Amino acid sequence: MADREEEEKAAAAAKNKKSSKKKKSVKKTVRVAHEMSADRRKEIKKALKEHDAGRRDEWDRSSGQKSHSIIRKRVKPGQMRTIMIDLLEVDMGESWPIPVTVIHGRRPGPVVTITGGIHGDELTGPSACTHLLSNAMTDPGRPLDAEHVAGTIRLIPIINLPGYRNKSRYFPDGRDLNREFPGRAKGSTTSRVAHRLWNEIIKNTDYLIDLHSAAKGRSNMPQVRADLADPPSNIIAKAFGIEVILDSKPPKGSLRRSAADSGIGVMTYEGGGADNLDHESVQVAVHGVLNILRTLHVIPGNPSRPRFRLLASGSTWLRAAEGGLLDMYVGPSSVVDSGEVVATVSDPSRPGLTVDVIAPGDGLMICTATNPHVTAGTPVGHFLPLEKHSELVKSQIDDNNMFVVSGSTDEPVWREEVEVDEISLEGEWSGGSVDAEWQRAFVGDAESGEASPLGKN
Repeated sequence: MADREEEEKAAAAAKNKKSSKKKKSVKKTVRVAHEMSADRRKEIKKALKEHDAGRRDEWDRSSGQKSHSIIRKRVKPGQMRTIMIDLLEVDMGESWPIPVTVIHGRRPGPVVTITGGIHGDELTGPSACTHLLSNAMTDPGRPLDAEHVAGTIRLIPIINLPGYRNKSRYFPDGRDLNREFPGRAKGSTTSRVAHRLWNEIIKNTDYLIDLHSAAKGRSNMPQVRADLADPPSNIIAKAFGIEVILDSKPPKGSLRRSAADSGIGVMTYEGGGADNLDHESVQVAVHGVLNILRTLHVIPGNPSRPRFRLLASGSTWLRAAEGGLLDMYVGPSSVVDSGEVVATVSDPSRPGLTVDVIAPGDGLMICTATNPHVTAGTPVGHFLPLEKHSELVKSQIDDNNMFVVSGSTDEPVWREEVEVDEISLEGEWSGGSVDAEWQRAFVGDAESGEASPLGKN
């Protein structure tokens, strides 16, 4: 009898021990979910391991700061100066002078260039740069006070000035400036502009933050795009401080591609749509730029970080099965459940006949169509499948099931980098790039890329 009691006690003790281990394992935080392809994980890990993040001689603060030169103009340490730069160097005809504001710090550090309006109808970048150059940011004691800056900040609110004036994505010769870099001195009008911008401003920067909106016909939720296997780009993409990062290689001719090929840390921010000012997207852009500047120690203060990051290497497209008028029930940043009706397509000539567009799983809408005219096969939504991570994302939604992006409301919470969960979402970009399907749907261009007449980035 005693032996039996001893056996039962031993069994109970073993069970309690196993239960305790199970509870501990549940509490353990998994920082990176291994869903990205093995090859891509290895590529990113290898690149980060080999990256030399050591100090550069020109950033040595004990050596003192020198004047900053740009287009044969000098900006003294501790000075903020706006310089007009001609997009074309000509004696006759339009030269399109644009303002470039240089905030040159008292102490040495990196050169960070922030660009907006490379597509003339995208207003998120111009508006964000305007806020960054306001007195609330640049007055004495404010975040961008030149007296407290280490390094140099260069802001170009509107690159494509003629496109901005004409409310057009393109340059006057009909070309996309973001497909012409690094440009040619004797090429087309747009190519000459790209060549001048690249050689006079961009190529001698250390980090580049390129601010965009979605092209006509759709709207983007706030998101970052960067090649995470490029260490300097990886650093600033995560430093931007928002949740959605699309791991993608930039298309040929884009500013992001040329910068990355030249060893410049570069990322693209997307938020809102063309010909529209989305205040949430602008606010996130301002917070993101300040986060990067703090991370690089260009300005004082600690960067804010999100609770988690979704590192996406692919997505799913929601398409119209029939042609007609599109009625979207959800917008960008919407969190949807599997089987949910996200839109309907109807034909005014056939009253009562509608076709539903259904969410194929739990997911996040990173972009939705705003053009109501569709044909069979037209993409109407860009969808990030979340699968087992949907509950985590749903813990950060408002009453309308809209994901609340870090930096879009109040001042984001400061937290250590080790406290940020990183979740890798497996997949690949259809057509080879993030926006290739939008591009093909609206303009039928067979060349894959993130943009073209109605493409993006």
